[in-house]
Amino acid sequence: MKFLITGVAGFIGFHVCKRLLDENTDIEVVGLDNLNSYYDVNLKFGRLQELGIDNHIEINKYKESLIIDRFKFIQMDLSDSDSIKKLFEAEKFDIVVNLAAQAGVRYSLKNPAAYIQSNIDGFLNILEGCRQNSIKHLVYASSSSVYGLNGKVPFSESDSIAHPVSLYAATKKANELMAHSYSHLYQIPSTGLRFFTVYGPWGRPDMSPFLFTDAILNNRPIKIFNNGNMLRDFTYIDDIVDGIIRVINHAPLPSKQWDNIVSNPGSSSAPYKVYNIGNSKPIKLMDFITAIENAIGVVSKKEFLPMQMGDVYQTYADTTALQNDLGFIPKTDLNIGVKKTVDWYRYFYQI
Repeated sequence: MKFLITGVAGFIGFHVCKRLLDENTDIEVVGLDNLNSYYDVNLKFGRLQELGIDNHIEINKYKESLIIDRFKFIQMDLSDSDSIKKLFEAEKFDIVVNLAAQAGVRYSLKNPAAYIQSNIDGFLNILEGCRQNSIKHLVYASSSSVYGLNGKVPFSESDSIAHPVSLYAATKKANELMAHSYSHLYQIPSTGLRFFTVYGPWGRPDMSPFLFTDAILNNRPIKIFNNGNMLRDFTYIDDIVDGIIRVINHAPLPSKQWDNIVSNPGSSSAPYKVYNIGNSKPIKLMDFITAIENAIGVVSKKEFLPMQMGDVYQTYADTTALQNDLGFIPKTDLNIGVKKTVDWYRYFYQI
């Protein structure tokens, strides 16, 4: 089996790649990443080094593929349609796991064009690669942000996602619609995963767990939006990866219960599925901060601020479908996950 993992130098992509290589001796993985500067590329190099790629090689030397045992890394942008087409033709992938995207709700307010280029144009190139090369299963990243103004909790795949509140969320909703059209037209099995707030070692520097840890360890005040009055379905990375692996191994079939009169947005008459993947236990933001403070042994300085544009008050995943279909049950206790995250931060930044 040969896998393509896009966004392999990113937070979730790195962990998925490492788990697949560690636990399966009979697979090959081709990892793509454009190594952009949305956040510190040294962190991306650090992840690649964990996968066997020397992080001291200059970025421009990654333009040729580097092969370490069963892992090949290629620097490539998903929006480069010609290169993506040639890659699919040359490598003959069985499974595609598309985790590359321009991430970040707030950054989408500043640079909307980056989201169209990566999340729309890039995803179309992935879909075309799957169509033209008989891919057995496409698994791709969606987001809990698609629920937008939906006030019903917990969020269910059967709920409407008609009112996104950021362009980032809108692009993720578009990905689900694009994937469905290709599954319907060309019978490409596709599964979208709506990730809820993921944290853990090697996490993204623009997300609150990293930002809080970084500020406390460097004796800076932490910025707390909406005066801390928010709930987030924080999910530890190992649990997320476990869910992704389960999904990879179970390509969807057309739903036998599909009713085009009373349609369910989470399933289809096509080989298409969308799952929430989260902890299903929303945590008060202040309780999460307390867990970080306990792991560090320092009470933080706090700066309380109003809600930011594009944010939502709470995220809460109903993961019943993923549990019933594939046995997904998150296992990591919050305090244990936070301690592992803080320990990694101290190790990586030598604090």
